Amino acid sequence: MAIFPESVTIFLICTLVMMCMKILINLKEKKKKYNFPPGPTPLPFIGNMHILDIKRQDFTFMKLAKKYGPFFTFHLGSSKAVVLVGYDVNQEALVKGYYDFGDRGAIPISDSHQNNHGVIFGNGEKWKMTRRFTLSILRDLGMGKRTIEDRIIEELHYLNELIASFKGNPFHKQELYNPTPNIIFNILFGRRFDYKDPTFRKILDIIDDVVILCGCPSAKYFNVFPVLKYFLKTPKIVIKKIDELNVILQELFKQAQEAKCDDFFRTYSEAFLQKQEKEKEYDEKDKIYTEKNLLASTFDLILGGTETTTLTLQWAILMMMKYPDIQKKVHDEIEHVIGLERPPRWEDQKVLPYCLAVVHETQRFGNILQYLSHSTPTDVCFRGYTIPKGTTVIPLFTSILYDETHWKTPWQFNPDHFLDANGKFLKRDEFFAFSKGRRVCAGESLARMELFMFFTGMLQKFTFLPPPGVKREDLDLTGDPHFLTKPQDFHVCAIPKA
Repeated sequence: MAIFPESVTIFLICTLVMMCMKILINLKEKKKKYNFPPGPTPLPFIGNMHILDIKRQDFTFMKLAKKYGPFFTFHLGSSKAVVLVGYDVNQEALVKGYYDFGDRGAIPISDSHQNNHGVIFGNGEKWKMTRRFTLSILRDLGMGKRTIEDRIIEELHYLNELIASFKGNPFHKQELYNPTPNIIFNILFGRRFDYKDPTFRKILDIIDDVVILCGCPSAKYFNVFPVLKYFLKTPKIVIKKIDELNVILQELFKQAQEAKCDDFFRTYSEAFLQKQEKEKEYDEKDKIYTEKNLLASTFDLILGGTETTTLTLQWAILMMMKYPDIQKKVHDEIEHVIGLERPPRWEDQKVLPYCLAVVHETQRFGNILQYLSHSTPTDVCFRGYTIPKGTTVIPLFTSILYDETHWKTPWQFNPDHFLDANGKFLKRDEFFAFSKGRRVCAGESLARMELFMFFTGMLQKFTFLPPPGVKREDLDLTGDPHFLTKPQDFHVCAIPKA
Protein backbone atom coordinates (compact mmCIF):
# COMPACT_ATOMS: atom_id res chain seq x y z
CA MET A 1 0.00 0.00 0.00
CA ALA A 2 1.40 3.42 -0.99
CA ILE A 3 2.21 5.85 1.81
CA PHE A 4 1.18 8.89 -0.32
CA PRO A 5 -1.36 9.17 -3.15
CA GLU A 6 0.21 9.12 -6.62
CA SER A 7 -0.52 12.83 -7.23
CA VAL A 8 1.17 13.79 -3.95
CA THR A 9 4.17 11.60 -4.78
CA ILE A 10 4.55 13.26 -8.19
CA PHE A 11 4.24 16.69 -6.55
CA LEU A 12 6.94 15.87 -3.99
CA ILE A 13 9.26 14.50 -6.70
CA CYS A 14 8.76 17.60 -8.83
CA THR A 15 9.33 19.85 -5.81
CA LEU A 16 12.53 17.98 -4.94
CA VAL A 17 13.77 18.20 -8.53
CA MET A 18 13.01 21.93 -8.65
CA MET A 19 14.82 22.50 -5.33
CA CYS A 20 17.86 20.62 -6.63
CA MET A 21 17.81 22.62 -9.85
CA LYS A 22 17.53 25.87 -7.88
CA ILE A 23 20.48 24.89 -5.70
CA LEU A 24 22.55 24.04 -8.78
CA ILE A 25 21.55 27.29 -10.48
CA ASN A 26 22.41 29.28 -7.33
CA LEU A 27 25.77 27.55 -7.06
CA LYS A 28 26.48 28.27 -10.70
CA GLU A 29 25.39 31.91 -10.34
CA LYS A 30 27.43 32.29 -7.17
CA LYS A 31 30.49 30.88 -8.87
CA LYS A 32 29.96 33.23 -11.75
CA LYS A 33 29.06 36.19 -9.55
CA TYR A 34 31.89 35.96 -7.05
CA ASN A 35 35.14 35.97 -8.92
CA PHE A 36 38.10 36.32 -6.57
CA PRO A 37 41.56 37.26 -7.84
CA PRO A 38 44.18 34.47 -7.91
CA GLY A 39 46.33 33.66 -4.91
CA PRO A 40 48.26 30.82 -3.27
CA THR A 41 46.53 27.43 -3.06
CA PRO A 42 44.99 26.91 0.40
CA LEU A 43 45.11 23.82 2.59
CA PRO A 44 41.97 22.48 4.28
CA PHE A 45 40.98 24.32 7.48
CA ILE A 46 44.16 26.38 7.80
CA GLY A 47 44.00 28.04 4.39
CA ASN A 48 47.32 29.78 3.66
CA MET A 49 48.37 30.24 7.27
CA HIS A 50 51.23 27.80 6.84
CA ILE A 51 53.08 30.28 4.58
CA LEU A 52 52.39 33.39 6.67
CA ASP A 53 55.09 34.95 8.84
CA ILE A 54 52.75 35.72 11.74
CA LYS A 55 54.93 38.57 13.07
CA ARG A 56 55.79 40.20 9.75
CA GLN A 57 52.70 39.45 7.72
CA ASP A 58 53.46 42.49 5.58
CA PHE A 59 56.68 40.92 4.32
CA THR A 60 54.82 37.71 3.38
CA PHE A 61 52.17 39.64 1.46
CA MET A 62 54.75 41.77 -0.36
CA LYS A 63 56.62 38.63 -1.42
CA LEU A 64 53.39 37.00 -2.67
CA ALA A 65 52.54 40.14 -4.66
CA LYS A 66 55.62 39.57 -6.81
CA LYS A 67 54.00 36.33 -7.97
CA TYR A 68 50.26 37.07 -7.91
CA GLY A 69 50.19 40.81 -8.52
CA PRO A 70 49.11 43.72 -6.28
CA PHE A 71 45.55 42.39 -5.79
CA PHE A 72 45.29 38.76 -4.71
CA THR A 73 43.37 36.33 -2.53
CA PHE A 74 44.76 34.98 0.71
CA HIS A 75 42.93 32.34 2.78
CA LEU A 76 42.84 33.15 6.50
CA GLY A 77 41.75 29.75 7.71
CA SER A 78 38.51 28.95 5.92
CA SER A 79 37.81 32.61 5.06
CA LYS A 80 38.95 34.43 1.96
CA ALA A 81 40.61 37.83 2.22
CA VAL A 82 41.83 40.10 -0.55
CA VAL A 83 45.18 41.84 -0.14
CA LEU A 84 46.06 45.24 -1.62
CA VAL A 85 49.81 45.71 -2.17
CA GLY A 86 51.40 48.98 -3.31
CA TYR A 87 50.32 52.57 -3.69
CA ASP A 88 48.34 52.34 -6.93
CA VAL A 89 45.88 49.63 -5.90
CA ASN A 90 45.38 51.09 -2.42
CA GLN A 91 44.77 54.56 -3.81
CA GLU A 92 42.21 53.09 -6.18
CA ALA A 93 40.47 51.09 -3.44
CA LEU A 94 40.60 53.33 -0.37
CA VAL A 95 40.32 56.75 -2.02
CA LYS A 96 38.47 56.23 -5.29
CA GLY A 97 36.53 53.27 -3.84
CA TYR A 98 35.81 55.32 -0.70
CA TYR A 99 32.64 53.41 0.24
CA ASP A 100 33.23 50.02 -1.41
CA PHE A 101 36.14 49.16 0.90
CA GLY A 102 35.12 51.35 3.84
CA ASP A 103 33.90 48.95 6.52
CA ARG A 104 36.18 47.77 9.31
CA GLY A 105 37.13 44.12 9.07
CA ALA A 106 36.51 41.75 11.95
CA ILE A 107 39.34 41.79 14.51
CA PRO A 108 38.24 39.35 17.24
CA ILE A 109 40.92 40.39 19.74
CA SER A 110 39.52 43.95 19.72
CA ASP A 111 35.90 43.06 18.95
CA SER A 112 35.81 41.08 22.19
CA HIS A 113 35.94 44.32 24.19
CA GLN A 114 34.90 47.03 21.69
CA ASN A 115 31.84 45.09 20.48
CA ASN A 116 31.13 47.40 17.52
CA HIS A 117 31.47 50.56 19.62
CA GLY A 118 33.93 53.43 19.33
CA VAL A 119 35.51 55.28 16.42
CA ILE A 120 38.11 52.78 15.17
CA PHE A 121 36.69 49.25 15.26
CA GLY A 122 32.96 49.82 14.73
CA ASN A 123 30.68 49.67 11.69
CA GLY A 124 27.18 50.74 10.72
CA GLU A 125 25.04 53.67 11.79
CA LYS A 126 26.35 53.72 15.36
CA TRP A 127 29.92 54.06 14.11
CA LYS A 128 28.99 56.81 11.63
CA MET A 129 27.17 58.82 14.31
CA THR A 130 29.97 58.33 16.85
CA ARG A 131 32.71 59.30 14.40
CA ARG A 132 30.77 62.37 13.21
CA PHE A 133 30.17 63.44 16.80
CA THR A 134 33.82 62.84 17.76
CA LEU A 135 35.20 64.88 14.86
CA SER A 136 32.81 67.73 15.67
CA ILE A 137 33.69 67.80 19.39
CA LEU A 138 37.44 67.53 18.74
CA ARG A 139 37.19 70.57 16.48
CA ASP A 140 35.08 72.45 19.04
CA LEU A 141 37.69 71.68 21.70
CA GLY A 142 40.45 73.14 19.59
CA MET A 143 41.93 70.34 17.50
CA GLY A 144 44.10 72.02 14.89
CA LYS A 145 43.62 75.43 16.54
CA ARG A 146 45.59 77.79 18.78
CA THR A 147 44.14 76.41 22.03
CA ILE A 148 45.61 72.95 21.42
CA GLU A 149 48.83 74.52 20.17
CA ASP A 150 49.24 76.33 23.51
CA ARG A 151 48.71 73.07 25.39
CA ILE A 152 51.38 71.37 23.29
CA ILE A 153 53.82 74.20 24.05
CA GLU A 154 53.05 73.86 27.76
CA GLU A 155 53.62 70.10 27.62
CA LEU A 156 56.82 70.59 25.60
CA HIS A 157 58.14 72.65 28.51
CA TYR A 158 57.52 69.76 30.93
CA LEU A 159 59.07 67.27 28.49
CA ASN A 160 62.24 69.33 28.05
CA GLU A 161 62.49 69.76 31.82
CA LEU A 162 62.31 65.98 32.20
CA ILE A 163 65.01 65.42 29.55
CA ALA A 164 67.25 68.07 31.12
CA SER A 165 66.89 66.39 34.53
CA PHE A 166 69.04 63.49 33.29
CA LYS A 167 71.98 65.95 32.87
CA GLY A 168 73.34 64.24 29.78
CA ASN A 169 73.18 60.76 31.31
CA PRO A 170 71.44 57.92 29.41
CA PHE A 171 67.68 57.60 29.77
CA HIS A 172 65.26 55.02 28.39
CA LYS A 173 63.14 55.65 25.29
CA GLN A 174 60.01 55.16 27.43
CA GLU A 175 60.54 58.61 28.96
CA LEU A 176 59.41 59.97 25.59
CA TYR A 177 56.02 58.36 26.25
CA ASN A 178 55.07 61.06 28.77
CA PRO A 179 54.00 64.21 26.86
CA THR A 180 51.46 63.12 24.23
CA PRO A 181 48.95 61.43 26.60
CA ASN A 182 48.41 64.70 28.44
CA ILE A 183 47.20 66.40 25.26
CA ILE A 184 44.43 63.86 24.70
CA PHE A 185 43.69 63.61 28.46
CA ASN A 186 43.08 67.36 28.49
CA ILE A 187 40.56 66.92 25.70
CA LEU A 188 38.93 63.92 27.34
CA PHE A 189 38.95 64.95 31.02
CA GLY A 190 39.98 68.60 31.14
CA ARG A 191 43.22 68.02 33.03
CA ARG A 192 46.88 67.13 32.73
CA PHE A 193 48.72 64.67 34.94
CA ASP A 194 52.11 64.86 36.54
CA TYR A 195 54.33 62.27 34.88
CA LYS A 196 54.68 60.39 38.18
CA ASP A 197 50.96 60.41 38.99
CA PRO A 198 49.84 56.80 39.77
CA THR A 199 46.67 57.08 37.67
CA PHE A 200 48.64 58.47 34.73
CA ARG A 201 51.21 55.69 34.96
CA LYS A 202 48.52 53.01 35.33
CA ILE A 203 46.66 54.14 32.19
CA LEU A 204 49.85 54.19 30.13
CA ASP A 205 50.95 50.78 31.41
CA ILE A 206 47.58 49.25 30.50
CA ILE A 207 47.56 50.76 27.00
CA ASP A 208 51.12 49.57 26.38
CA ASP A 209 50.25 46.08 27.65
CA VAL A 210 47.19 45.90 25.37
CA VAL A 211 49.24 46.97 22.33
CA ILE A 212 51.80 44.24 23.06
CA LEU A 213 49.18 41.57 23.86
CA CYS A 214 47.06 42.33 20.77
CA GLY A 215 50.12 41.96 18.57
CA CYS A 216 51.51 38.74 20.01
CA PRO A 217 51.36 35.56 17.88
CA SER A 218 48.58 33.97 19.95
CA ALA A 219 46.36 37.04 19.44
CA LYS A 220 47.03 37.01 15.70
CA TYR A 221 46.11 33.35 15.46
CA PHE A 222 43.00 34.05 17.54
CA ASN A 223 41.99 36.71 14.99
CA VAL A 224 41.96 34.00 12.31
CA PHE A 225 40.60 31.16 14.44
CA PRO A 226 38.26 32.68 17.08
CA VAL A 227 37.50 29.21 18.46
CA LEU A 228 40.95 29.38 20.06
CA LYS A 229 39.49 31.64 22.77
CA TYR A 230 38.70 28.44 24.68
CA PHE A 231 42.38 27.47 24.71
CA LEU A 232 44.35 30.74 24.76
CA LYS A 233 44.99 33.00 27.73
CA THR A 234 45.65 36.18 25.74
CA PRO A 235 42.01 37.14 24.92
CA LYS A 236 41.07 36.80 28.59
CA ILE A 237 44.05 38.88 29.70
CA VAL A 238 43.14 41.62 27.21
CA ILE A 239 39.57 41.73 28.55
CA LYS A 240 40.91 41.93 32.09
CA LYS A 241 43.21 44.82 31.16
CA ILE A 242 40.35 46.70 29.47
CA ASP A 243 38.13 46.15 32.54
CA GLU A 244 40.88 47.65 34.72
CA LEU A 245 41.14 50.63 32.37
CA ASN A 246 37.37 51.14 32.33
CA VAL A 247 37.26 51.38 36.13
CA ILE A 248 39.80 54.21 35.97
CA LEU A 249 37.99 55.94 33.10
CA GLN A 250 34.63 55.81 34.87
CA GLU A 251 36.16 57.55 37.89
CA LEU A 252 37.71 60.23 35.66
CA PHE A 253 34.35 60.77 33.93
CA LYS A 254 32.73 61.16 37.33
CA GLN A 255 35.35 63.69 38.48
CA ALA A 256 35.00 65.69 35.26
CA GLN A 257 31.21 65.74 35.59
CA GLU A 258 31.34 66.85 39.24
CA ALA A 259 33.64 69.73 38.31
CA LYS A 260 31.15 70.95 35.72
CA CYS A 261 29.37 74.15 36.77
CA ASP A 262 27.35 75.23 33.71
CA ASP A 263 25.56 73.87 30.66
CA PHE A 264 28.55 74.15 28.34
CA PHE A 265 30.93 71.28 27.72
CA ARG A 266 34.66 71.68 28.21
CA THR A 267 35.70 68.09 27.58
CA TYR A 268 34.86 65.22 25.27
CA SER A 269 33.34 63.23 28.12
CA GLU A 270 31.06 66.13 29.13
CA ALA A 271 29.82 66.53 25.55
CA PHE A 272 29.20 62.77 25.31
CA LEU A 273 27.30 62.67 28.61
CA GLN A 274 25.14 65.57 27.46
CA LYS A 275 24.16 63.52 24.42
CA GLN A 276 23.53 60.55 26.69
CA GLU A 277 21.13 62.62 28.79
CA LYS A 278 19.08 63.53 25.70
CA GLU A 279 18.68 59.83 24.83
CA LYS A 280 17.19 58.83 28.19
CA GLU A 281 13.73 58.25 26.77
CA TYR A 282 14.95 56.24 23.76
CA ASP A 283 14.58 52.48 23.49
CA GLU A 284 17.82 50.77 24.43
CA LYS A 285 18.36 49.48 20.89
CA ASP A 286 18.14 53.02 19.48
CA LYS A 287 20.67 54.60 21.82
CA ILE A 288 24.01 55.73 20.42
CA TYR A 289 25.59 57.54 23.37
CA THR A 290 25.74 54.68 25.84
CA GLU A 291 28.33 54.12 28.54
CA LYS A 292 29.79 51.24 26.53
CA ASN A 293 30.22 53.52 23.54
CA LEU A 294 31.78 56.26 25.69
CA LEU A 295 34.29 53.80 27.16
CA ALA A 296 35.10 52.30 23.74
CA SER A 297 35.46 55.72 22.10
CA THR A 298 37.69 56.93 24.92
CA PHE A 299 39.89 53.85 24.57
CA ASP A 300 40.19 54.50 20.82
CA LEU A 301 41.13 58.14 21.36
CA ILE A 302 43.73 57.26 23.99
CA LEU A 303 45.18 54.52 21.78
CA GLY A 304 45.24 56.74 18.70
CA GLY A 305 46.29 59.85 20.61
CA THR A 306 49.15 58.42 22.65
CA GLU A 307 50.71 55.20 21.41
CA THR A 308 51.01 56.10 17.73
CA THR A 309 52.44 59.59 18.28
CA THR A 310 54.76 58.41 21.04
CA LEU A 311 56.21 55.58 18.96
CA THR A 312 56.86 58.02 16.12
CA LEU A 313 58.75 60.37 18.46
CA GLN A 314 60.82 57.42 19.71
CA TRP A 315 61.63 56.49 16.11
CA ALA A 316 62.59 60.12 15.41
CA ILE A 317 65.07 60.31 18.29
CA LEU A 318 66.55 56.96 17.27
CA MET A 319 67.07 58.35 13.75
CA MET A 320 68.76 61.46 15.10
CA MET A 321 71.26 59.29 16.99
CA LYS A 322 71.79 57.07 13.97
CA TYR A 323 72.27 59.91 11.48
CA PRO A 324 74.13 62.87 13.08
CA ASP A 325 74.43 64.62 9.72
CA ILE A 326 70.63 64.77 9.46
CA GLN A 327 70.38 65.93 13.07
CA LYS A 328 72.85 68.74 12.32
CA LYS A 329 70.72 69.93 9.40
CA VAL A 330 67.70 69.99 11.70
CA HIS A 331 69.66 71.98 14.32
CA ASP A 332 70.93 74.43 11.73
CA GLU A 333 67.49 75.09 10.28
CA ILE A 334 65.93 75.65 13.71
CA GLU A 335 68.72 77.96 14.87
CA HIS A 336 68.77 80.04 11.69
CA VAL A 337 64.99 80.35 11.29
CA ILE A 338 63.33 80.52 14.74
CA GLY A 339 66.32 80.56 17.07
CA LEU A 340 66.81 78.69 20.33
CA GLU A 341 64.53 80.68 22.63
CA ARG A 342 60.89 80.89 21.61
CA PRO A 343 59.15 77.52 21.31
CA PRO A 344 58.13 76.34 17.85
CA ARG A 345 54.55 76.90 16.72
CA TRP A 346 52.50 75.00 14.17
CA GLU A 347 52.78 77.78 11.59
CA ASP A 348 56.58 77.30 11.66
CA GLN A 349 56.11 74.22 9.50
CA LYS A 350 55.95 76.65 6.57
CA VAL A 351 59.46 77.95 7.30
CA LEU A 352 61.05 74.74 8.63
CA PRO A 353 60.70 72.44 5.59
CA TYR A 354 63.60 70.17 6.58
CA CYS A 355 62.21 69.56 10.07
CA LEU A 356 58.81 68.80 8.56
CA ALA A 357 60.41 66.45 6.02
CA VAL A 358 62.26 64.57 8.80
CA VAL A 359 59.01 64.08 10.72
CA HIS A 360 57.24 62.73 7.62
CA GLU A 361 60.15 60.49 6.72
CA THR A 362 60.16 59.14 10.28
CA GLN A 363 56.49 58.21 9.90
CA ARG A 364 57.18 56.60 6.54
CA PHE A 365 60.27 54.68 7.59
CA GLY A 366 59.00 53.79 11.07
CA ASN A 367 55.78 52.43 9.54
CA ILE A 368 54.17 51.74 12.91
CA LEU A 369 51.08 49.95 11.50
CA GLN A 370 51.41 47.09 8.98
CA TYR A 371 47.69 47.21 8.20
CA LEU A 372 44.28 47.49 9.83
CA SER A 373 41.78 45.28 8.07
CA HIS A 374 38.79 46.65 6.17
CA SER A 375 35.83 44.80 4.71
CA THR A 376 33.37 45.24 1.87
CA PRO A 377 29.94 46.60 2.98
CA THR A 378 28.35 45.35 -0.28
CA ASP A 379 29.32 43.20 -3.23
CA VAL A 380 32.15 45.04 -4.96
CA CYS A 381 33.42 44.93 -8.55
CA PHE A 382 37.11 45.81 -8.65
CA ARG A 383 39.73 45.36 -11.35
CA GLY A 384 37.64 42.77 -13.18
CA TYR A 385 36.78 40.73 -10.08
CA THR A 386 33.61 40.60 -8.00
CA ILE A 387 34.11 40.41 -4.26
CA PRO A 388 31.17 39.48 -1.98
CA LYS A 389 29.87 41.58 0.88
CA GLY A 390 31.71 41.04 4.16
CA THR A 391 35.04 40.02 2.61
CA THR A 392 38.10 40.96 4.66
CA VAL A 393 40.31 43.47 2.86
CA ILE A 394 43.97 43.99 3.82
CA PRO A 395 45.28 47.41 2.72
CA LEU A 396 48.99 46.86 3.28
CA PHE A 397 50.41 50.19 4.51
CA THR A 398 53.96 48.83 4.56
CA SER A 399 53.78 48.20 0.83
CA ILE A 400 52.66 51.79 0.19
CA LEU A 401 55.25 53.46 2.39
CA TYR A 402 57.99 51.22 0.94
CA ASP A 403 56.70 51.09 -2.64
CA GLU A 404 59.82 50.83 -4.80
CA THR A 405 58.01 52.38 -7.78
CA HIS A 406 57.20 55.58 -5.88
CA TRP A 407 60.02 56.17 -3.38
CA LYS A 408 63.60 56.78 -4.49
CA THR A 409 65.24 54.86 -1.61
CA PRO A 410 62.33 53.14 0.20
CA TRP A 411 64.48 51.01 2.50
CA GLN A 412 66.64 53.92 3.65
CA PHE A 413 65.84 56.83 5.96
CA ASN A 414 65.90 59.73 3.54
CA PRO A 415 64.20 63.10 4.32
CA ASP A 416 64.76 64.11 0.68
CA HIS A 417 61.69 61.99 -0.12
CA PHE A 418 59.68 65.01 1.10
CA LEU A 419 61.75 67.83 -0.38
CA ASP A 420 61.72 69.22 -3.91
CA ALA A 421 64.77 70.35 -5.87
CA ASN A 422 64.64 73.75 -4.14
CA GLY A 423 64.50 72.32 -0.63
CA LYS A 424 60.81 73.12 -0.15
CA PHE A 425 58.51 70.62 1.56
CA LEU A 426 56.92 68.22 -0.91
CA LYS A 427 53.48 66.84 -0.12
CA ARG A 428 53.22 63.23 -1.28
CA ASP A 429 50.01 61.36 -2.15
CA GLU A 430 51.88 58.15 -1.32
CA PHE A 431 52.07 59.19 2.34
CA PHE A 432 49.54 56.80 3.93
CA ALA A 433 50.77 57.05 7.53
CA PHE A 434 47.27 58.07 8.69
CA SER A 435 45.49 55.79 6.22
CA LYS A 436 43.13 57.39 3.70
CA GLY A 437 39.53 57.29 2.63
CA ARG A 438 36.61 56.47 4.87
CA ARG A 439 38.82 55.18 7.68
CA VAL A 440 41.39 57.96 7.77
CA CYS A 441 42.62 58.70 11.30
CA ALA A 442 40.14 60.95 13.13
CA GLY A 443 42.94 62.71 15.02
CA GLU A 444 45.25 63.28 12.05
CA SER A 445 45.43 67.08 12.39
CA LEU A 446 46.20 66.81 16.12
CA ALA A 447 48.88 64.16 15.56
CA ARG A 448 50.56 66.21 12.82
CA MET A 449 50.74 69.24 15.11
CA GLU A 450 52.07 67.23 18.06
CA LEU A 451 54.74 65.44 16.05
CA PHE A 452 56.09 68.59 14.45
CA MET A 453 56.08 70.70 17.62
CA PHE A 454 57.41 68.05 20.02
CA PHE A 455 60.14 66.95 17.62
CA THR A 456 61.23 70.47 16.73
CA GLY A 457 60.97 71.59 20.37
CA MET A 458 63.25 68.79 21.58
CA LEU A 459 65.81 69.34 18.82
CA GLN A 460 65.76 73.06 19.57
CA LYS A 461 67.13 72.38 23.06
CA PHE A 462 69.17 69.17 22.80
CA THR A 463 71.61 67.12 20.76
CA PHE A 464 70.77 63.41 21.00
CA LEU A 465 73.64 60.91 21.16
CA PRO A 466 74.03 57.17 21.77
CA PRO A 467 75.07 56.24 25.33
CA PRO A 468 78.79 55.77 26.01
CA GLY A 469 80.05 52.51 24.54
CA VAL A 470 77.27 52.30 21.93
CA LYS A 471 78.33 52.90 18.33
CA ARG A 472 75.94 54.48 15.87
CA GLU A 473 76.32 51.53 13.52
CA ASP A 474 75.10 49.28 16.35
CA LEU A 475 71.77 51.11 16.63
CA ASP A 476 69.12 48.69 15.35
CA LEU A 477 66.50 50.09 12.96
CA THR A 478 64.61 46.81 12.71
CA GLY A 479 61.04 47.29 13.87
CA ASP A 480 59.70 45.36 16.86
CA PRO A 481 56.26 44.28 15.60
CA HIS A 482 53.28 44.10 17.95
CA PHE A 483 49.85 45.56 17.21
CA LEU A 484 51.95 48.63 16.41
CA THR A 485 55.59 48.48 15.38
CA LYS A 486 57.88 49.81 18.08
CA PRO A 487 61.54 50.72 17.67
CA GLN A 488 63.93 48.28 19.30
CA ASP A 489 64.79 49.01 22.92
CA PHE A 490 67.30 51.84 23.31
CA HIS A 491 68.74 54.43 25.70
CA VAL A 492 69.74 57.93 24.65
CA CYS A 493 71.79 60.84 25.96
CA ALA A 494 70.55 64.42 25.51
CA ILE A 495 73.19 67.15 25.59
CA PRO A 496 71.75 70.68 26.13
CA LYS A 497 72.48 73.14 23.33
CA ALA A 498 74.35 76.27 24.32
